Amino acid sequence: MKRSLPIGVDNFKKLRTRDYYYVDKSLLIKELLDLKAEVNLFTRPRRFGKTLNLSMLRYFFEDTGNAIENAGNAQLFTGLKIMNAGDKYIQQMGQYPLINLTLKSAKQTTFPYAYVCIKEAIAEEYARHEAVVMKHLTNEANREKFIALRNRKADDAEYLTSLAFLSKCLYQVYNKKCIILIDEYDVPLENAYFAGFYNEMTGFIRSLFESALKTNDALEFAVITGCLRISKESIFTGLNHLNIISILDKQYSEHFGFTADEVRDVISYYEREDRMDDMKMWYDGYTFGNTDIYNPWSVIKFMYDLNADKNAFPRPYWANTSSNDIIRTMIQKANQETRGQIEALLSGEIMEIQIHEDITYEDMEENSGHLWNFLYFTGYLTKKGEIFRDRNIIIQAALPNEELKSVYENIVLNWFREKVRKLDFHDLYQAMEEKNTAQMSKILCEQLMATISFYDNAENFYHGFLAGILSQSSSYLVKSNRESGNGRSDILVKSPSLRGRAFILELKVSDNIDDLEKDAEKAVHQIYDKKYVEEVRNEGYKNITCYGISFYRKDCEVRCGDT
Repeated sequence: MKRSLPIGVDNFKKLRTRDYYYVDKSLLIKELLDLKAEVNLFTRPRRFGKTLNLSMLRYFFEDTGNAIENAGNAQLFTGLKIMNAGDKYIQQMGQYPLINLTLKSAKQTTFPYAYVCIKEAIAEEYARHEAVVMKHLTNEANREKFIALRNRKADDAEYLTSLAFLSKCLYQVYNKKCIILIDEYDVPLENAYFAGFYNEMTGFIRSLFESALKTNDALEFAVITGCLRISKESIFTGLNHLNIISILDKQYSEHFGFTADEVRDVISYYEREDRMDDMKMWYDGYTFGNTDIYNPWSVIKFMYDLNADKNAFPRPYWANTSSNDIIRTMIQKANQETRGQIEALLSGEIMEIQIHEDITYEDMEENSGHLWNFLYFTGYLTKKGEIFRDRNIIIQAALPNEELKSVYENIVLNWFREKVRKLDFHDLYQAMEEKNTAQMSKILCEQLMATISFYDNAENFYHGFLAGILSQSSSYLVKSNRESGNGRSDILVKSPSLRGRAFILELKVSDNIDDLEKDAEKAVHQIYDKKYVEEVRNEGYKNITCYGISFYRKDCEVRCGDT
């Protein structure tokens, strides 16, 4: 029986003891020990294995204070690559007191609520160490402070230094310096930015980190993970020893996400080698350093579906793991230039981005260049090339794969639907009723100029575009037939009353601007040739008007034919 696929399993011990399939990332431990940076910040897109890797580090390095538990943790690494790396690495197993904190729960609507969630996470970490610390900690004042923080009853100010205090307590108990692991440090910051209390949260996180990571004699080393590098000046003030490892860096590049060889191994293990092309087209395309990387979450999800059905279709699994607020914000605020850039990306083109690794969430408001940086570092764009120009790093960015193209297209369509709901298209319907094709064309072109288009799936885009606009009328019913594939007209618009009007619309997408008029005429002729009118006439409608509409990028042509 083949191993289970670890859908959503980010606890290393659970993964290793319950016989899940595991892609071995244990050489991350070797690289950390070789490079010896004191504070390491790894920035990677969400769902690229950050939490699981931190869990692995915890079970490798932590001295739990219990010899049996330490031995059990060591067994988790049996057969993994780190066990063949050499004695100097294996000797580090179970040697350090360790603080493990995640901030992923601090996604609340107000600062007080988010603050409570962070205090709760800190209290849980205190409780995890309580038995060992309280058994050996002799200073009464420190004991009282420890219990107050564990019981969530400490003064708010004491939480600002709570990680530093816990590390010092552990140092006193173990007589060894402490490892600090902090997962998803930027979750409360991103949430606070969109919820409107960014400055309050920034101040708290800065104090929490500074006290624990700056001039802390009880610190051995720290590993922090997040999606974004938030400016040193904003969060990590004064941490000159901070080593930031982003997706640009060549070091550590293969430890987050799956390499091509790792994907081939998993797809071979489950005997689905014939679907490798789909896997690559949909979930490959990321470049970390110089390493080609697949999205691990989507690979595992697709493999899970393929394991049940060898003919399963690929889907945008990654799109469902977050709110995609960054893309939505960009699209909502896009000017004409930005809309054109999005359209170019959706068409498969490459754009140049000047890299700014030291921006904050607040910088997104300043210009679109900062927003493109956010999209790159969070995995919504990938690097196709890199150049050095005028003392600046310039990356050539593109959409990584079909999955991300689907994410963008769906967000664009949802944004367009929300936008058209607020508009009144009475003038368009008046033009349709009056057979004023010039006015119809003018209104549709204006709307095309104001929206974001994608042309590689142009027929579906224009069909959704026109159906969305026409659906705003309270006087007509709109029926879209494209999805049914039943040989009927593209769009049927009709009055609820059989005595009212009915409109049959057939759409064409032209190969170039010079074909617009010809293709609009073709669309009209198709309505007659395929007898689309008969269905409407058989329903009882007598006042029927036919329109052929052709599109080329932001232009359209409308032709009318009567029945």
